[in-house]
Order: sequence, then C-alpha cells, then structure tokens
Amino acid sequence: MHRKPSGWRKSLLAARHAVLSLSYLLCYVQRRRVRRSPVMPEEEVIERAREDEREGKSPSTQAGEFVREEMEHIREGEHGARSPEQAIAIGLSKARRAGVKLPPPKRGKQRTKRQAKRDLAKGRAGGRKKPSLKRSRATKRALKRESRRSASRQALSRHAKRVAGQRSPRSRSVAGKKAARTRKRRR
Repeated sequence: MHRKPSGWRKSLLAARHAVLSLSYLLCYVQRRRVRRSPVMPEEEVIERAREDEREGKSPSTQAGEFVREEMEHIREGEHGARSPEQAIAIGLSKARRAGVKLPPPKRGKQRTKRQAKRDLAKGRAGGRKKPSLKRSRATKRALKRESRRSASRQALSRHAKRVAGQRSPRSRSVAGKKAARTRKRRR
C-alpha cells in the first residue's frame, strides 16, 4: 500500500519537482537560443553536400541540401522570404559560398550572374573570414519581416508548376526519365 507524503517529505518532493521542471525549461531555452547566422550554413548540411559530391552527384543536387535547409529555417520561423524564388536563391548562394561548384545561371539578369560568380569565387577562396555582424543583423532583420508562407507546400507547388510550364515538353520528359533512372531504391 502506497502512503501519501506528509510534512517534510511533501516539501522535498515539491522542491525536487520545481528543480526538474526548471532544468527542463533551461534545456528548452538553450536549444531554442542556438544562434544561427543567416550567412553560415550548418555543419551537417555541408557534410551531406560533401557526401553527395563523393557519390558523384551533380552540383545542383549538392546545392539542394542548402535550399532544403533554407526552407526549414523559414518553416521554423527563424526568418521569412518574399517568395519561393528568394528562398531558393538564398540557398543557392550559401551552397556556392560553401564550395559547391554550381555554375552561374545561363539565362537571367546580369546582376544575378555577377552575384553568383562572386559567391563561387568566395567558395573557391576557402579560408572564410568572419561575416560582418552589422550586415548579418541587418539581413536577418529584413528577412524576419517577410512572410513565412513562401516555404509552404502550396507556394512551392505553385512555383514548381510555373517553372515547369516554362520548359519544353521534351525537356520535362528527359528530366522525368533521368529522375526515374537515377532514383534511390528503397529496400
């Protein structure tokens, strides 16, 4: 038979409970407070991209890891983006700066091509210098004001359909066949 705690036992249990709940709260706060730079990708993302490179996958596949990370950041509410295109552009920029050999776009604005070349050069240079704190903070604040909807399934689906519509049926067919051929088999 189990007895009800009385007197000092009761206060001891209450104190123990308070300490435990406080430690859980501290752990939660510590996890949430991990500061991420809007410029620097996480280590595990870089590692996954390097693994893709070792497996001989294309630079666009390697860059996909960085784009995925960016979408996760937006979904977690770390920051927003004006459109899915902006979120993708941020991911591609991070990929180039991390050393992924992703060439600048063949078509597109001159400014975009110039920025992509600059990012590639920074990625090749290797020894990274510490990003400017003021600039990082300004970027982060500007992105925080943007919408979180740009990384929703609906927005990404709309984007994919629109971009696919700009390609020729032949190009889409070839891409689909290649995807089927190179798909990772689940066992």
